[in-house]
Amino acid sequence: MMQVCGIDEAGRGPIAGPVCAAAVVLPKDFPFEILADSKKLSPKKRAYAEMVIKEKSLAWAVAWSNPSEIDRINILQATLCAMQRAFAKIAKSGITIDLVLVDGNKTPSLPVPAQAVVKGDDSVFEIMAASILAKTARDDLMRIMDERYTLWGFAKHKGYPTKEHFAACETYGLCPIHRKSFLVKRATNAHTAAKEA
Repeated sequence: MMQVCGIDEAGRGPIAGPVCAAAVVLPKDFPFEILADSKKLSPKKRAYAEMVIKEKSLAWAVAWSNPSEIDRINILQATLCAMQRAFAKIAKSGITIDLVLVDGNKTPSLPVPAQAVVKGDDSVFEIMAASILAKTARDDLMRIMDERYTLWGFAKHKGYPTKEHFAACETYGLCPIHRKSFLVKRATNAHTAAKEA
């Protein structure tokens, strides 16, 4: 039987916090009915699915790329690096992987065949499981960051570019987990738009 590893990420769109990638290998007797795209599950269902995935999967791993790395190499490259790290952890478990299916339209460079699947988090069980682990891990981390950096509301928006988040950045400046490249780009665009108006 072909051994498939699914990979997905959470946190490409935020302006603060790391990007998180997860890799998952599921057994054929997994309760697949609990899986869906992580964004379509309620927090309660997501937490339950996370627990079952960690308990019943043949292997799972979560890996990160931090804001300074994102600023240095850009969000796409940082995401691919996080995916490589997650897969490397799976590879260390000793399981032979025949194929890696990655959500989206790009694949990281891996030592085994890899295929990108657009909307894979809606159609491939292994990617759904990876999307759940990546999202729950990142959301948990952003709640911890909210306790450390209390002024920016990270527990609420998880670092995504909401109106409230931008307002907090304008009032309090940036904290150490903000992605400077995103915010500089936005400020430059706003400045250019103001000059052209």
